[in-house]
Amino acid sequence: MKRMSTLGPTVVLMLWGAAAQAVELMHWERLPLAIPLVINQERVVFVDENVRVGVPSTLTGKLRVQSTGGTLYLRASEAIAPTRLQLQSVATGEIILLDIAATSGDQPLEPVRILKNAQVQAIEAESSTAPVPERTPIPVALTRYAAQSLYAPLRTMESLPGVRRVPLKLHTELPTLLPAESVSSTPIAAWRLGDYWVTAVKLRNRGSGTVQLDPRQLQAKLFAASFQHAFLGPVGSAEDTTIAYLVTRGAGLEQAVLLPPVARGADDES
Repeated sequence: MKRMSTLGPTVVLMLWGAAAQAVELMHWERLPLAIPLVINQERVVFVDENVRVGVPSTLTGKLRVQSTGGTLYLRASEAIAPTRLQLQSVATGEIILLDIAATSGDQPLEPVRILKNAQVQAIEAESSTAPVPERTPIPVALTRYAAQSLYAPLRTMESLPGVRRVPLKLHTELPTLLPAESVSSTPIAAWRLGDYWVTAVKLRNRGSGTVQLDPRQLQAKLFAASFQHAFLGPVGSAEDTTIAYLVTRGAGLEQAVLLPPVARGADDES
């Protein structure tokens, strides 16, 4: 049995060090949307219309679901294995699928906003005529642009005057970026706006346990850092890979990371 409750509107991006939290749009395109949760921390989900939420009976006592004013609040009281929730549109009966999973951690997760085609088109029309607000910090705007470049459909990209993609000067894995975790770190793209650079780095879990991503563990001289997702699932799972957005000022990431020492051979010794 599933219990149903009436709800209404959500989005995702984390930014650390820039004193701002951006919101990334998650587009419903008939593929289940992954919504990770942290135990005993509430996560907010906005939906673009009123919906009823179907919660499996197996989550009774494990997951608290509340809604008010078109906003959904999810709070897990214990670990939850990947479980699917169904959001049913009150107006049309259409189903949106959410795959939730709850793990332990101490970093709060950013809110999520779910958009369907109608809202995507509205946002596209608005962003095509509205410039980036002057009050938006450059690191926030630059990180949002990088995330949209990698994940968002081209038609929904926000314009960002002055931004340009720059060549990567780091092409290999960065073993010193997260030395405390069994995680590979590989730069894949970089952009620049003014005196700021943002480098997208692919993170992949090599271990069998879940890794909670904490920007304080990054070993680099960064202006700001954000993650596409708050954790990495075990190697081989659908959640074992994500993207880190690393913002530097004055130079690219190559000047910020700690490179491993070059091994000396016998011929180098005096």
